[in-house]
Amino acid sequence: MSQTKLPGRRRSVLISGASIAGPALAFWLERYGFAVTVVERAATVRTGGYPIDVRGTAVDVIEEMGLLPQVRAAHVHSRAMTFVDGKGGVIGSVPTYEMIGSDMERDVELPRGTLTMLLYEATKNGAIEYRFNDRIETLHDDGAGVDVHFASGRQERYDLVVGADGLHSRTRRLVFGPEEQFIHSLGFCFGIFSLPNDYGLSHEGVFHAEPGRTAGLFAVQDSDRVFGFLTFAAGDSSTSVGRDAEAQIRRTRAVFAGMGWEVPRLLDAMAAADDLYFDSVSQIRMPGWSKGRVVLVGDAAFAPSFRSGQGTSLALVGAYVLAGELATHDDPVEAFAAYERVARPFVEANQALVNDGNGGFFLPETQADLDARDRALAEMTKNRGAVRPVSARQPVHSAISLPDYSEGEMPG
Repeated sequence: MSQTKLPGRRRSVLISGASIAGPALAFWLERYGFAVTVVERAATVRTGGYPIDVRGTAVDVIEEMGLLPQVRAAHVHSRAMTFVDGKGGVIGSVPTYEMIGSDMERDVELPRGTLTMLLYEATKNGAIEYRFNDRIETLHDDGAGVDVHFASGRQERYDLVVGADGLHSRTRRLVFGPEEQFIHSLGFCFGIFSLPNDYGLSHEGVFHAEPGRTAGLFAVQDSDRVFGFLTFAAGDSSTSVGRDAEAQIRRTRAVFAGMGWEVPRLLDAMAAADDLYFDSVSQIRMPGWSKGRVVLVGDAAFAPSFRSGQGTSLALVGAYVLAGELATHDDPVEAFAAYERVARPFVEANQALVNDGNGGFFLPETQADLDARDRALAEMTKNRGAVRPVSARQPVHSAISLPDYSEGEMPG
C-alpha cells in the first residue's frame, strides 16, 4: 500500500489505550504521516489473556498490516466444546468452529496478549511515542486543537484525541458524559481467571450450565494453565458490578453455591487468582462516536460484548476506517462523519449477533433454554460429518469491504 499524502504539516494525534484498537490505529496513522502518541495507564502492554478471534474483514486488515503470518502462527486451533452435567457426564460435544460460526479455513483464534504484543512490536518504531503509566486527566477542545492535562502532570496540545480505552472508557466519560447513558446490559456478569491445568485439557472447552449460571474451563493449546469462566444472570443490576474484587468474589460464590461439577474448585481458584477479570456482559451503543476533535474507536465506541465474539474484529476494522478517513479529509469533523457512515452498519450488524440464539448454548437463563440446548446438541451430534451449512454469522463477519485509502481518494 502506498502512503497517502497529507495536506500541510503533520497532524498530531493522541490515542488513549494500548490494547488492540489503539495500536492498530497508530499503525495506520503513522503510515499516513500523522505524528502519533499513545498513552496507556498500565505499566506496559498487557500480555497473556484469554483467546480472542479475528474473523472476516478483520483478517483482511491484519493481512494489509503484514501481520497475517505471525497471527496465523499463533492460531490456537481449538477443537471442541463439550457440555457436561453436574457429575461430569458428557451431554454433547461440538467442533468449535461449528459452535461459534467461524470460517475454519480463514478465521484465526489466538491469545489476546499475543495479538496486543504483535501490534505493539509493529508500532514501537520510534515514530510512534508510547507513554506508559499515565493517562488523560482532563482535556479541553477549543475547536482548533485539544489541550490535554495528564495524570503525570504533563500538558500537551494535539490536533486530535482518540479514545481507544475500552468498555469503561475514561475519554468517553470526560467528553460525552457518564457511562450509564451508553452502556446496555445483556443481563449477565462474568469472571474469567487462570488456574492450573490439572484436568488434562488441550485445545478445548468444557462447560456446565444450570438455569441462569454457567461454569467453564478453556484450554489454550497444551498449556499447563487453563482459564476458568463463571457467568450468571444478574438482570438490571449487571452493570453495577463495581471495582471491589472481594465483593465480586462474594457475589459469585453466593450465586454458584450448591452447583456441582468442578464449580467449588473454580470458586476457590477465582478467589486465589491474581489475574481475575470481572465485568458485566454489556454493549456500548452511542448515537455518535465523535464530538469536535475527539473521537472514539473499538470498545469505547461500540463494544459488542463477548457474546458476539466480534470485539477484536470490530476494533481492527474500525481503526482501519478511522485512519483512512482522517487521511483523506482535511476537516476532522468530515473525517469522523465519514468514518461513522462507513463503519456503523458493520458495527450494528455485528452487535446484533447477540440476538441470534447462540448465546443460549453458553448462558441458558431458564430450564426451557437448557432443554433446547440439549436437543440442539443431540441434533448436531447426530449430523456430525454432514456437509456443514454456512453459519449465519459468517456473512456478517465480512459485511464490509475495506475502502482503499492508499491513493488518498475519498471513498464513494
